[in-house]
Amino acid sequence: MRVTKAASLADDLVQRFEQRIETGEMAPGARVPTEKATTGSFGVSRTVVREAYSRLAARDLRVSRRGSGAYVADGARYRAVQIAADEFSEIEDVLRLLEMRMGFEAEMAELAARRSTAADLDAIRAALDAMENSENVDQSVVAAAAFHAAIAAATRNDYFLRFTQFLGVRLVPSRKLYLRGSHRQRHQQYAHTVNRDPRAIFDAIEAGDPAAARRHMKKSIDRYRAMPDSLAADSADD
Repeated sequence: MRVTKAASLADDLVQRFEQRIETGEMAPGARVPTEKATTGSFGVSRTVVREAYSRLAARDLRVSRRGSGAYVADGARYRAVQIAADEFSEIEDVLRLLEMRMGFEAEMAELAARRSTAADLDAIRAALDAMENSENVDQSVVAAAAFHAAIAAATRNDYFLRFTQFLGVRLVPSRKLYLRGSHRQRHQQYAHTVNRDPRAIFDAIEAGDPAAARRHMKKSIDRYRAMPDSLAADSADD
């Protein structure tokens, strides 16, 4: 779907307000500028401002009070960070997210290797089996998200699980980005490649080897980084 100029300007405006909230420049309870004031300050149309304000409200960052105006929501500073699925339109976007989460997941895998129970291992194994037996992209992505969530639960640290659930399927790079225009054989090759790491991670967790679990989790980003060039080379050879 083509992104309109108005939508792009609204994206920029939302980001600017989120930054102000995150830094504390606009604290919870602070009055949000009126549409007219924002139109003048940023040089955008009322349509753009209304769209941006609607998105801020949908994210629980802006609240309206009848007869009083709009304000930054209580606790908004802690809800400002959003990672939306539609942000990942290019492979480079996916790699940036992978870089951000790599340290988090490496620690998660190490803790899972130290703390997992038999029930945890069963849950991780079931998600891994679902990944390997998936027949289409959607099934694969859901199973992969469940795999990460099961490892998070095995840390016995609720914050790992909560953050993993927040990221959800965003933890799983979409194969659609890597395989635009590719044929079925290419999809199968991709699935075989990306499933190597989860199996190695599970084996390390099951063996109670924290160092190996961390190492195999970190290797996955290198595999994703190399994959576009590898697939392009294979395509050229066809």
